[in-house]
Amino acid sequence: MKAMVFPGQGSQFPGMGQDLYNSHNTARLRFEEAGDLLGFDIARVMFEGSPEDLKQTNVTQPAIFLHAVVLAEGLRLNGAFDPNFVAGHSLGEFSALVAAGAMEFSDGLRLVAQRADAMQQACKAVPSTMAAILGLEDAVVEEICAAQKGIVVPANYNCPGQLVISGEVNAVEKACEALKAAGARRALILPVGGAFHSPLMEPARATLEQAIENTPIQAPQCPIVQNVTGTPETNPAVIRTQLVAQLTAPVRWTQTMETLLAAGVTSITEIGPGKVLQGLFKKIDRSLETESAVWA
Repeated sequence: MKAMVFPGQGSQFPGMGQDLYNSHNTARLRFEEAGDLLGFDIARVMFEGSPEDLKQTNVTQPAIFLHAVVLAEGLRLNGAFDPNFVAGHSLGEFSALVAAGAMEFSDGLRLVAQRADAMQQACKAVPSTMAAILGLEDAVVEEICAAQKGIVVPANYNCPGQLVISGEVNAVEKACEALKAAGARRALILPVGGAFHSPLMEPARATLEQAIENTPIQAPQCPIVQNVTGTPETNPAVIRTQLVAQLTAPVRWTQTMETLLAAGVTSITEIGPGKVLQGLFKKIDRSLETESAVWA
């Protein structure tokens, strides 16, 4: 059985997607359509922008979404988009839904752009950040976060022994000190401008909720394992509800991977820039077959 997985923010790099744009007319048309919908030349930023340009949330999220969906559409044209399951890490959940036919490209891109803008605005409201915690059990991290003053919560359960926390700057810094004292191998503040997947994203969730409610969503061609629960879903109403909840809830990627492996998945194809998700799967099962998608 095969799963196709879609990366989230952080997997971007300068030049991403230029090979697709130069080699395939259908890809070029998608890039142009995206630029028209967004109101700026996203292809130029992706191909010629600096790493700093690509780190801007309102650029990063549409760029990664566009790259992943165009690549998935290329696989479909070649008859190679045939997953038993799809899943996406945070932002990647939107890419997965469009690729699996649950949402139209234009609707998905509009939602991603609105999501990025809403998250960027929420980041400005309170000084906040995230930190990667390595080498501790999830329960220990959860307990130490809960003991801090201020807002700091587990945000990304990436794989066993790797959990990202998110919250107010002071609370995250204090939690990092306590986690190091508890034996964390590393507690590294990340170069991000906000506390994604935490209660501090509530203004963004409220802003995006109506847009998601108004967006047509159909049953995907195969189950999508959603971030909020880490379980497979095909019901459009449930998918919609969990897309809204995703902004303030943690990404349960460890549970997602365990769900896929328990369902009998033996092959993982990562669709989008980078190989981050393949690396996380290998930490669960080194014998798993993993690959990056290629539009031949």
